[in-house]
Amino acid sequence: MPLHLALVHYPIVDKTGRTVCTSVTNLDLHDLSRAATTYGADGVWIVHPYEAQKRFLQRVLRHWREGWGAQYNHTRRESLAATRLADDLAGVEEQITATEGRPPVFVGTSARRFGRSVSFGELRTRMEENPEECYCLVFGTGWGLHPETMEEMDLVLEPVYGTGKWNHLSVRAAVAIILDRLRGTERPERC
Repeated sequence: MPLHLALVHYPIVDKTGRTVCTSVTNLDLHDLSRAATTYGADGVWIVHPYEAQKRFLQRVLRHWREGWGAQYNHTRRESLAATRLADDLAGVEEQITATEGRPPVFVGTSARRFGRSVSFGELRTRMEENPEECYCLVFGTGWGLHPETMEEMDLVLEPVYGTGKWNHLSVRAAVAIILDRLRGTERPERC
C-alpha cells in the first residue's frame, strides 16, 4: 500500500488564526525524509509556493543526492531520494497519481480534534485491509493546516495526545509518532 507524506507551508495559520506562509527548515526536510524512509513511505512532498524557498530546497537536495554530501553520508542520500517539491496539494495529487496510477486518499493531521476525526487504529486497519489504496498524510507547519485545507481532506486523523494538557509537538515529532502508530511493528520487551 503506497504511503506518501506532504508537509505544507502554505496555506497554514499562525497563532492568531491568520493565513500565512512559513519558511522551510532544514531540520524538517531531513527528519521527515529519515522518518519516511524508516517506515517505508514512498515519497515525501515539501509543499511551498515560493521560488526562493524551492531553490533553497533544490540546492540542499542536490548537495545530499549528488554533491559532496552524497559521498560523505550515503544514508542521508538514501533518505532524501524520495523527497520532492510541489507548489500545492493539487500538484502533489497530480504527481502521486502519475506515479502510483491512482489518486491518493488525503489524510489531514492536526493538534486539534475535528468532528470527523478517525482514530489511529481505524486508519491503520483501513490501510491494512485496502492495500490497493494510496494514502498521503498531510502535515502543516506553523500552527497547522488552514481550515479550508482541512475541509478538503478525505479523512482527518485524530491528534497525538500526551499525558497532560500540553499539545504542541514539532511537526518532526508528530510525523514520527504518527508513522509509528500507523506502520510500526511491535517489538519484544528488552531484557
